Amino acid sequence: MNVFSKIIALIVLLLTLQSCALFSAAGLSTQGQPIKQVAPPLASANTVIVDHSIWHHLLQKYVTEEGWVDYEGFQKEEARLQDYLKILALNAPQKDWPVQELLAYYINLYNAHTVQLIVDNYPTESIKDLNGPWTRGFVPIGKRKLSLGGIENGILRKMNEPRIHFAINCASISCPKLLNEAYTADKIEEQLDKVTREFINGPKNELTGDSAKLSSIFDWYAKDFVVDGKQDVPSYINQYVQEEVSFGTTLEYLEYDWKLNKQ
Repeated sequence: MNVFSKIIALIVLLLTLQSCALFSAAGLSTQGQPIKQVAPPLASANTVIVDHSIWHHLLQKYVTEEGWVDYEGFQKEEARLQDYLKILALNAPQKDWPVQELLAYYINLYNAHTVQLIVDNYPTESIKDLNGPWTRGFVPIGKRKLSLGGIENGILRKMNEPRIHFAINCASISCPKLLNEAYTADKIEEQLDKVTREFINGPKNELTGDSAKLSSIFDWYAKDFVVDGKQDVPSYINQYVQEEVSFGTTLEYLEYDWKLNKQ
């Protein structure tokens, strides 16, 4: 192979590696992690594979019922948070895990590493002020390092469970609240229903029968909200509200507040 051919081959290799990295960061790849499709209704699993109790106790201590976070408190117990993240890193998901366990693992993984990211950079006004919070691969699972965007888009969104959008928290005021308990396989259906119902009926949406001003989440991820096999945001919302949004109502989307969700 002549020098020119070697240079071309090297360029192709670099572009391939760069493309793989971009796909991973953007969440276009599962990054080698096992996923399973949710088949509603999501029954509770009886087995417990990963112990999320450390995370649960930290959430109970430093997150209010409304989802406001005491990051200074987390800083004081960062060693315990690190212990939990090590448990997750050393217990990589397996293909034989039930879908309930996979959901609980990935949701807790996302939320705990988001809190750790803020703790590492605290004080900060917004997660968006940080360097590549959703694209950098800093979340260890086994021998891999995932990005938060990869966990959300490449793993959780591919599991056919749109309620994950109300379970993962991006450390911002307009985000769905950080639940002050760990997600677990035996309670996952109850927990996902709770956070979805609370978010849709809460102050981050403005709903009346003939008016629908929605969180931008319903705009960004509209294709995930499927009813009877087709994208249908109003019908999805109507499954959880007391006063249904009228057919043909024009949807408006509220400005997203990215300020930190600190206490």
